[in-house]
Amino acid sequence: MKRISLAAFVLSALINSGCSQNQWRTRGAATVDRYQPPAALVNSDMDASSPKSFDEDATSAAYGDDQTPYISLVSATDQNSYDENAPALASVSDGQHAVESSDNHAGMSLADFESLAFNNNPSIKELAATTQKAAGFRHQVGLQANPIFGYQGQQLADRNTDQHIAFVEQEFVTGGKLELNRCVMNEAVRAQLQELEAQKLRVATDVRVKFYEALAAQRRIQLIGDFRSVTEKGIKVAESRAAAGEDTRIDTLQATVQKNEVDLALQQAKIQFDAAWRGLVALTGSSYMEQSPLVGELPASMDQKDWHQLSAAIIGSSPEYAAAQTRVAQARAALRRQDVQATPNITVQFGAGVDNATNNGMMNLQVGAPIPVFNKNQGNISAAQAEFCRACLEVQRIEKSIQARLASVSSDYDSSLAAVTKYGQEILPNAAESLKLAELAYEAGETSFVQVLVARRTYFDSNLQYVQAQSQLAQASSKVDGYVLSGSLDTAIDNSGDDSLRGLTFSQQ
Repeated sequence: MKRISLAAFVLSALINSGCSQNQWRTRGAATVDRYQPPAALVNSDMDASSPKSFDEDATSAAYGDDQTPYISLVSATDQNSYDENAPALASVSDGQHAVESSDNHAGMSLADFESLAFNNNPSIKELAATTQKAAGFRHQVGLQANPIFGYQGQQLADRNTDQHIAFVEQEFVTGGKLELNRCVMNEAVRAQLQELEAQKLRVATDVRVKFYEALAAQRRIQLIGDFRSVTEKGIKVAESRAAAGEDTRIDTLQATVQKNEVDLALQQAKIQFDAAWRGLVALTGSSYMEQSPLVGELPASMDQKDWHQLSAAIIGSSPEYAAAQTRVAQARAALRRQDVQATPNITVQFGAGVDNATNNGMMNLQVGAPIPVFNKNQGNISAAQAEFCRACLEVQRIEKSIQARLASVSSDYDSSLAAVTKYGQEILPNAAESLKLAELAYEAGETSFVQVLVARRTYFDSNLQYVQAQSQLAQASSKVDGYVLSGSLDTAIDNSGDDSLRGLTFSQQ
């Protein structure tokens, strides 16, 4: 009986030890909000300029002792993608509410639209969800195997010689596979964090580009409205002079044609503003917003840029480029992981029971491991090497893509800056003076009405071209500030991975 008691004690100790490896610890507060960001994760891991910001220590501090993933969707919608310690915006569920909370008389500014976009744009929340998914996989692939508890009966049909055994079995992972699993998925989480920062920049860039497009349309409406009053006055003057016999009916008809052209331009400008407004609303993720005036100024001048220096700076700090570099680190970690896959795990089984034939206790111990004779994980190692090469080439591709996009933007920036400078300093002043002199000469009878129409048309077209150049300059500058990232409503990049490494760890055949 002492042997049986000893065997039962040992069996109980093994069971408790095996189960404790995967025991879930009870949290101190049962009402933890799963959508509140841990301070360590928000402050340490969301730095877009540092691809090494996400590490084991920060993750442990953010997740807690049991490594349960807590990545907040709210933290991902922080309005300031450049200052991770800035306070998060209040959540806005619908764009109309945001309009009602602002000063409707003052209109909507660029900051208002950016605020709505960072809170409501679905792509940001989608990337935050993929980051949380990657963190969940990272947690899963590092878990130990559950112990197996069972019963075994022998010679049950042979009376008084039957044997009854209770056993516990545990597989012990060797070669540091679980730690390497976590390293691989840790890089996946880091890469998704960088993708999230890149998505914030895409949203900000698209909102700014569309805002300046709408602001230019609004400015054109104002200019055309002012010029329309000039053409109406010109028709009245032409009609009065025709009635007095000083001009012909042709002058009146030409003035009417010019007014009709201005009316058409006004109609087109309103259509363009309406389309740009709807585009802005779509980018913010809001369902509906009443049109309101836009508050902002188009740039009258900007500085020249050193594009070679700027290209190097963008590549060095772009979260898109940092994400590609992190994928290289992930591929390198995966290669190290595949190298140790052939190291056999050890399975230990211990059983204790009673033999009724001898009326004595009994204990069994069994230890086994697969022998890597045929399967040495050759295929997966080869595939991991190829993936590492592919990830390195992807870094080069993204670098060249950034350079190509920046080259295109630099052309728009420099040409529009030259146009803004030329129109603002020379063309517009000369056109305004020419119109003034033509009207004075016409009133004095020193020139024909055709010269007045030409001067008006020149002044009108010059102002519209100036606004167009200002809009293009503002949009190009926005793209540069956004690391030439755009496409905020394109399909989100989901490279969060899966938990297949865990299955590979416990299946060595």
